Parts: sequence; structure tokens; C-alpha cells
Amino acid sequence: MTRKTRIRAAVVTATALVAAGTFAAGVAVAGPEGAGKPGKAQILSLFDGWNAALRTGDPEKVADLYAKDAVLLPTVSNEIRTDRAGIVDYFEHFLANKPVGKKVTSVVKVLDGNSAIDTGAYDFTLTDPETGEESIVEARYTYEYEKQRNGEWKIVNHHSSAMPEG
Repeated sequence: MTRKTRIRAAVVTATALVAAGTFAAGVAVAGPEGAGKPGKAQILSLFDGWNAALRTGDPEKVADLYAKDAVLLPTVSNEIRTDRAGIVDYFEHFLANKPVGKKVTSVVKVLDGNSAIDTGAYDFTLTDPETGEESIVEARYTYEYEKQRNGEWKIVNHHSSAMPEG
């Protein structure tokens, strides 16, 4: 091999390595869910934000996590909430019990880059505001999330109900 051929081979090899490295880096950034799709960990973290909003005791902060046209089928109320006022009303009463949620199981389905479902079971520790006595409510849940035009993820449907055998 001549010097010129060796240089050309080295340039071609280096270009191929750079291209392969760029592709591998792109895959690492995009993650296993693919370009534009959120990862399951991102969807799971939305519950953590919701649970943190509960701990503020502010029903408005909790309601901020729901889309304008969200539907809430709440755990400890028979009334279906279909607007912000109804959602705020529910959380005004629910937050009086100082709820703290803890997921027991979760199944996340990322539907596309703008929607996902998190369903499973969680426990809520509630504190009676009069006696201070704590109780645990075992419940099942479904959160349906949609990414809004501004990039924020909002809850569009939330169903939570006490376990029938709990």
C-alpha cells in the first residue's frame, strides 16, 4: 500500500467511526422509546409531581396539573368532576386529610410522543383532621397524560377507586 492509499484508508475509516459514534450518541440521547417519545421514567415522574402538589395542601396547585377539559373520577367521592371548579372542589375536601400517596405497582404505556397512560395500584395515607388518626386507603388508578402545546404534560383523565377487596 502506498502512503497516499494508507492516508485515504485512514480518512475513510475515521469518517466511518465518527458516523457510527454520532449514530450511537443519537440513540443514547433519544433513549429506547425513540425520537420524540417520552420514556417510562418521565411518565412515572409525573405522579411524583402530583403527589408533591398534594403535600402543599393547595387545591389550586393540584388542579393546575389537570388539563382544562380533564375528567376526574375521584377515590373518595361519587361525583364525576369534569371542569376545573369541580376538580378544585374535590381537592379542597380531599386535602383536609393530608393525603400522601405511594405507588404499589405501575404499568406505563407510552402511546406516542404526546400521550401516555399510567395505571396501577397505590396506597394513600390519610390523617383525620379532628383526631389525627391515620388510615390507609388501598386504591387502583389510571392517569392519562397528554403533552400540551406549551410542552407541559397534563392529566386529561384520572380514575381512582378503592380496591374492591381492600
